[in-house]
Amino acid sequence: MGSASASSLPTSAGAGENLVLILDFGSQYTHLITRRVRQLGVLSLCVSGTAPLSSLAGLRPRAVVLSGGPHSVHAPGAPSFPEGFLDFTADAGAHVLGVCYGMQLLVQSLGGAVEAGERQEYGDMEVEVTTRSSALYGEGEVGKRQTVWMSHGDEVVRLPEGFKVVSRSVQGAIAAIEHQEKRYYGLQYHPEVTHSPQGIETLRRFLFDVCGIKADWKMQDVLDEEIKTIQSMVRSDEHVICALSGGVDSTVAATLVHNAIGDRLHCVFVDNGLLRYKEKERVMSTFDSDLHLPVTCIDASEQFLSQLKGVKDPEMKRKIIGKEFIAVFDEFAQMLEQKIGKRPEYLVQGTLYPDVIESCPPPGSGRTHSHTIKSHHNVGGLPEDMKLKLIEPLKLLFKDEVRKLGSILNVPESFLKRHPFPGPGLAVRVLGDVTEGNALEVLRQVELFEPLDFC
Repeated sequence: MGSASASSLPTSAGAGENLVLILDFGSQYTHLITRRVRQLGVLSLCVSGTAPLSSLAGLRPRAVVLSGGPHSVHAPGAPSFPEGFLDFTADAGAHVLGVCYGMQLLVQSLGGAVEAGERQEYGDMEVEVTTRSSALYGEGEVGKRQTVWMSHGDEVVRLPEGFKVVSRSVQGAIAAIEHQEKRYYGLQYHPEVTHSPQGIETLRRFLFDVCGIKADWKMQDVLDEEIKTIQSMVRSDEHVICALSGGVDSTVAATLVHNAIGDRLHCVFVDNGLLRYKEKERVMSTFDSDLHLPVTCIDASEQFLSQLKGVKDPEMKRKIIGKEFIAVFDEFAQMLEQKIGKRPEYLVQGTLYPDVIESCPPPGSGRTHSHTIKSHHNVGGLPEDMKLKLIEPLKLLFKDEVRKLGSILNVPESFLKRHPFPGPGLAVRVLGDVTEGNALEVLRQVELFEPLDFC
């Protein structure tokens, strides 16, 4: 998940009119903040917390959330927002909410004090509202308690000038702070996780009551904007390849792009030898009968399995599979060139926001404070010398948002509810070499009785 810039934002965001930026400082929960804000009908985008200020040029967010992180603000090389960032938010009129590490970073940057806590708090913890009037909690809540999720070793011990404490943990640690005049707010706990049952209400109050943001982000706007973007990107004489897996993501992506450019889209389904039982037959039949998409099926099973022979590490399997997919698409592009007299310039993929998040840091992101969860075959496995340029219309969306988009595009409900089956397929379910014995066939037979969950 690289840094966003003004040019990467959909214009349906109103040039940032109701935009929320999430600055990522390495928390495993950062993407949850992004999701929670979107679930409330507000466009949110996650950017690197250490990205240069120039990468935010042109943006005027209504709110900025500083995420948590695993670091101490006192640790050498601890991540921090760029110099001039608080001036940037002030000029934009943005409200700033620091969460956990983000609150401590905000306090330290403004002259307060953060120290190693005597009462280190991890897990469920009760906090109590300590003031009658609070922007984050509302009026008349003093003395009321709620359960939240804490995860901090350091704690704020002295506030910057003008701040006030609005809640404390039952152990006495500062749990929430405000400086309404300067538009600064802080929560020592994580409101975005389900372990903080009233956290979503706190986020709702912050966005709508404190920041005055409107819940105007809709999937129809996303669809209209993506179609315009694709039509402006792909010239009228250019052709596009779409990699179809038979899953929700690639199917919605293909349908969207087909709406944008029509028959200049050429879909390809690759049998990589790692599919479920009768998957190829089921998928090709559905594409033809329900979606009416022109799809070419390529049997590349021998090519994939020969490259995977002897490989046991799942991360290496993902990267090999990603590389082989691109090789197949390049060959398909050459075949199309001979057929239509023009080589396709673009490749459509159903990459989602979580794919990018989990594969970070991607090349060129400059990120140093988040860690790769796993590489995705269509992100971390892409070769640097790939000849095709990418079109990823779903890259800023989560799975539930893709399903909503698919429904608008009249993708059959049976497709939208399909059990997830990512590109690496059965390769990541075989613990060792996928070519040894009959491991793949055993998994196919097992899946007939009980669908396999994939990570």
